[in-house]
Amino acid sequence: MQKIVIPLFVVSLILSACSAVDCPQNNTVDSVYQLKRANGMADTLTDTLSVITLMHNEKEDPVLINRDTKVTSFNVAMSYSGSEDILYFLIRAPRTKKDTIVSGNDTTITEKNYLVELLDTVVVGKENHKHFESVECTPSFFHTITGVRHTKNAIDSIVIHNREVNYDSSKEHFHLYLKSGY
Repeated sequence: MQKIVIPLFVVSLILSACSAVDCPQNNTVDSVYQLKRANGMADTLTDTLSVITLMHNEKEDPVLINRDTKVTSFNVAMSYSGSEDILYFLIRAPRTKKDTIVSGNDTTITEKNYLVELLDTVVVGKENHKHFESVECTPSFFHTITGVRHTKNAIDSIVIHNREVNYDSSKEHFHLYLKSGY
């Protein structure tokens, strides 16, 4: 009897020592930008937006968003290290210019299509916090946003809405207000 109990005890001890580690399937840490109108309501991007960074190493694509349009919000990956992320927001907007030429009694109206490209630099200040799930999980960093500054070519303002950035991509971190017409 004792010969059976001891091996069963050892097997149960080994099985109880194993644990099921639930690593997050999506362990990306993105900041979420919500487009807003001056009245606080959600806005929709009618022009084309690309977001580029030069902070990544040469093995990674510096284009974080490529030609998004008709979106109300978008996610931008945050770097693991460094106290600032430098982003370039490129907005491309097709426009039509109408010219009216009056010569005597004749009036001629011409339309000319052209493309406006506006580039804004956005600098996000942040503190990085190592986040440990388990040795079986991919390492990750969470962030606390400490500030944001930007140029004002197409962007009117950026307001920090939620400072803590982690796996939860349902939270809005920034409210982005574009100048009218963009």
